[in-house]
Amino acid sequence: MENRLKQFRESSGWSQGELARRLGVSRQTINAVETDKYDPSLPLALRMAKLFACSVPEIFIDTWEPEQ
Repeated sequence: MENRLKQFRESSGWSQGELARRLGVSRQTINAVETDKYDPSLPLALRMAKLFACSVPEIFIDTWEPEQ
């Protein structure tokens, strides 16, 4: 799953550490999400969307398509 978290974070002028503080997670968690090494839990994805005043699909791009 791809994501645009880094773009949202940078457009807010926040470091990974600042975003982590605002979300109540570690900086390493933010780095892992931004580098596609970790998919966040649903509660964390919802907090991210709320923080950036957008929807979860605006941050996380799911290219999966069901089989016909």
